[in-house]
Amino acid sequence: MAFDERHVFTRSQLERILSKCIGKTLQEVDTQHVLNGKRNKGYAGAIIEQSVLGYPADSDRRPDLLVDGTPVELKTTGLVTSKKSKANGDSGYKAKEPVSVTAVQLDNICDEDFEHSGFWEKARHLLFVYYLYAHKTNSPADYGDFPLLGYQFVDFIGEDKELLKHDWEIVRDFIIQINAEHPEDPETQYPRISSELNRQRLSVIDTSPKWPNKPRFRLKAAFVTAIYNKYAGITFDDLPDDIRSLGELDYECHRITDLYGGKTVEELFRIFGIDNRPAKSDGEAVTVRMFGGTAKKMGKVEIFAKFGVHGKSLVLTKKGGRTEDMKLFPVDFDELQDPSVGFEESSFYTYFSEAQLLCSVFEEPSFEAPFAENVFLGFKRFTFSDDFINTEVRAVWERMRELVFNHELRIVPKRHKDGTPIINKTGVPSEAPNWPKSAEHTVFVRGSGNDSRPQFKTVVVNGLHMYRQDIWIKGTYLAEQLNMLPFL
Repeated sequence: MAFDERHVFTRSQLERILSKCIGKTLQEVDTQHVLNGKRNKGYAGAIIEQSVLGYPADSDRRPDLLVDGTPVELKTTGLVTSKKSKANGDSGYKAKEPVSVTAVQLDNICDEDFEHSGFWEKARHLLFVYYLYAHKTNSPADYGDFPLLGYQFVDFIGEDKELLKHDWEIVRDFIIQINAEHPEDPETQYPRISSELNRQRLSVIDTSPKWPNKPRFRLKAAFVTAIYNKYAGITFDDLPDDIRSLGELDYECHRITDLYGGKTVEELFRIFGIDNRPAKSDGEAVTVRMFGGTAKKMGKVEIFAKFGVHGKSLVLTKKGGRTEDMKLFPVDFDELQDPSVGFEESSFYTYFSEAQLLCSVFEEPSFEAPFAENVFLGFKRFTFSDDFINTEVRAVWERMRELVFNHELRIVPKRHKDGTPIINKTGVPSEAPNWPKSAEHTVFVRGSGNDSRPQFKTVVVNGLHMYRQDIWIKGTYLAEQLNMLPFL
């Protein structure tokens, strides 16, 4: 593998060069004027290559660098601020989007093994250079103002290597299957690579873009976020049994259900020695205990963080009907107000395309019954379909952008069905922004707050003050979808 001498470094050289850049903006380190007012996300990487490390861009399939004799792939990676706290297993930052590694070599992959694959050649040793994707409200992100946050050498070994290998082999074997079943026109089947694998079977990598564009292997954003969080010093809970794929997760869910299915929440609390009075907010903690962990949140369990698994407690009626709507994630208004961000680059798309909702399903004996009396039925793993994302989710995202950019956003009074104003506990008329509501949408926006005084409305959009706004999904829709899924 031939390397131009400009791509050859020692690790100490790279550490010295990159350490001097931390805290500076991309504009400040762009000595070669790569950016030049352009806003393409690829320019962040070009700045690190050409201005910081001093080598020209090239399209060679080999890794970018030779570091102390080891080929290393450089990945300049954007992070965005996260609304989670360190108590929930978060550093305050998360990967903006998946990280592209290399093309899926459709002509060659069927004859490859993992150890000698083009993917492993690129992914085995990585150098992440992290920058903060920091928006300016109401103006396009121009990248020049984005500060560099840090850098991290990552060598995939042990569990992480096995996760990558398992996913890569799923893709390879699927392509082998397609070629065998459709030898005359396999290309007609290649769209299935993404639609059938990315959410249901692939744990930490996916393939994108969709056919007819040639697919590329990517590290999922949740996996990259977990890598960064460990670099930032966040500690995770380990489970006693290794889970190396979504398939193994499903099997473990089945085993746990055999052990604990049919028990009430109160009985589970006694089994696991949880002293506090059972409440729905403890649902995640109970689920983690069933897996053998000790954390209160599934996001604090390393393997769940890497897989992008979101633990949800879902209480159904005896007829499998609706209980409550479900909160999913807070709205990133900096991103929403950035006209340069497309839907498939947005945090909306990333969440819905990657999220694995692991639902701990409980049945309530009656509407009035306390959570402690609910009975654990088992687990269901739910992912959102391409059709749902491209219709329901896109429609809400586009409507929110219209409200912002067309200056149609308003704060409107909330009223009872008879038209009289709703007065909150502080004696002030209740009001809310005219974001998409549950009356018209399956995915909708709802504020999180209970004190209408101005000092508690910390989010400002188009000059309007409001509570933190979250994306929710209707409980009726989830109940309907889960009723069609078998228990794991």
